[in-house]
Amino acid sequence: MTTPTSPPTDVELLDHVWGPRPGFIGWLGQCNHKAVGRRFIFTSFFFLLLGGLLALVMRTQLAFPDNDVVGPQGFNELFTMHGTIMMFLFVVPMLEGFTIYVAPLQLGARDMPMPRLNAFGYWTYVAGGIFLLSSAVAGQVPDSGWFAYVPLTRAEFSPGLNLDFWLLGVTMLEISGIVAAIEVVTLVARFRAPGMSLGRIPIFVWSSFVASVMILFAFPPLVAGTVLLELDRKLGTVFYDALAGGDPLLWQHLFWWFGHPEVYIQLIPALGMAAAIVTTACRRRMAGRTAVVASLVAIGILSFGLWVHHMYATGIPLLATSLFTAASFMIAIPSGVIVMSFIGTMWWGRIRWTTSMLYVVAFVFVFVAGGITGVMVAMVPFDWQAHDTYFVVAHFHYVLVGGSLFPILGGLHFWMPKLTGRILNERAGRWAFALNFVGFNLAFFPQHTLGLFGMPRRVWTYEEGLGWEGLNLLSTAGSYIMGVGMLIFTINMLVAHRPGAPLAPADPWGAESLEWATDSPAPNYNFRGSMSVESPEPLWDGRSELGGSDPSDDDPEWRQQLDRPTTGLRQGLATTLLDAEPDHIITLPGHSLWPLWLSIAISVTMTGVLIDSIGLTVVGVGAIAAAAATWLWPGVE
Repeated sequence: MTTPTSPPTDVELLDHVWGPRPGFIGWLGQCNHKAVGRRFIFTSFFFLLLGGLLALVMRTQLAFPDNDVVGPQGFNELFTMHGTIMMFLFVVPMLEGFTIYVAPLQLGARDMPMPRLNAFGYWTYVAGGIFLLSSAVAGQVPDSGWFAYVPLTRAEFSPGLNLDFWLLGVTMLEISGIVAAIEVVTLVARFRAPGMSLGRIPIFVWSSFVASVMILFAFPPLVAGTVLLELDRKLGTVFYDALAGGDPLLWQHLFWWFGHPEVYIQLIPALGMAAAIVTTACRRRMAGRTAVVASLVAIGILSFGLWVHHMYATGIPLLATSLFTAASFMIAIPSGVIVMSFIGTMWWGRIRWTTSMLYVVAFVFVFVAGGITGVMVAMVPFDWQAHDTYFVVAHFHYVLVGGSLFPILGGLHFWMPKLTGRILNERAGRWAFALNFVGFNLAFFPQHTLGLFGMPRRVWTYEEGLGWEGLNLLSTAGSYIMGVGMLIFTINMLVAHRPGAPLAPADPWGAESLEWATDSPAPNYNFRGSMSVESPEPLWDGRSELGGSDPSDDDPEWRQQLDRPTTGLRQGLATTLLDAEPDHIITLPGHSLWPLWLSIAISVTMTGVLIDSIGLTVVGVGAIAAAAATWLWPGVE
């Protein structure tokens, strides 16, 4: 006799429908937002460590005058790749990874609106990173800075493939960023839990939305700029050739139209991460919450009026520079509002001093210091004196490390239970924090004085007797202390994920937003059961419905359809733009290898352009067309 088996439960059906396929091919084809978000986060963390190692080599070279650890060409390659890795391969992809993983959970959604496009963004990011790093294997490492100023980067001054690796790799990375931005804007607009009106969206999601809109305006001009420069190098066009009617300053305008908003594209999501940590650690709603959201929007708008801030020494008319000086001053106002809201929340709250909260306090201290020097270099007379000195190096590291790295490290401590189900060790975390904070300030604060003493940026060595020796040695010592702090942080992450390590509870911090209303890590389908959001803090208000209940015949038809996936389809709820009222059910794709194939096809095309192979380029373009057509063909996985 055979024993009759009971039919699968709703939870088992949901797990089956939303679960990944087995094996390595199943892993490659995952498109779920949690898998893609984790990949972005941990891949970009690897690039952080790589960029940090390059920085340590540079600081070792500058520790003593007339040092010979590396030569001038090697130093040019080091600072070019360090800046490129940190700007293009670490900060923005890391923040995109957090957004892709956390934002759907905070909004009560089951996935990103276009999962295959989401996976394509990751594979293109990886392909761009591999493309850039392969320049070392080819012996053609980019060497003209992460800003690639023309005319020095035209073919007659940089005849090798160094800059071609940089231009083509950065183009792929920008495509990845644009793809992620499209996903986030669509997610926030139409995929929110019922009742989550615009006024109830979490601050982190608001920050990610603002940054994504900024990406859609800032990244395409850089793609255009890199394409034009590659055409100049490969086909002999003259877009940047002044003698033939072009304009080398066109590159700077295109680059800094991207470059200065890019600073705030990195800062704004980090502010959202800090807001989530502060609210939870202080057990209090964010003070001036509406003003914080309005300030994020204001920063996003004003940041596009600052690009000439970087071009005061190029001969721009003084009347024009005064307008950009005013914009540079104005952006300090919404930034100050957000910092004061953080301080007010801490003042009136009961702070629990977790490691993540320590990083937020460090962020406030360091970012304010960087903002003050930013106002200084916004003034034309001072900028003329400090331009291209180590004062500027100190300024942008205070802004970028204080405004991005410290919140990211705090966010890793805060959201690691949700990402992996593990809690990082707090004692090791505090040691890492102390070394990172002390080491950072020891490394970069003396560089303000070095700049005022006349030390230029990007010099590979210096003579003895200029008065720079002690401060450079101090700066190098601080860099090594920070390196030890990052080593402890990395070991802490590895130890927390050792086999047999204890699992985290669903909400270890007593937080207020929806990602903590489900298990840690979240199940494949994120949420089930009836959900309704009544405030910006749904876990604290006592009124919101948080899901988890079994579906019943009294539930709306769309809820029963979502929680009883008898059709075997991955389905999510689309809601209205303003009030997040249920609108319709959308079917989402699952496993697919075509995003990976499309990224490989783009890499083949870029390689053909790199080595001047018409045949390989044509093959790559054909592969792109075939992969895109197959991807979009109805019914094809």
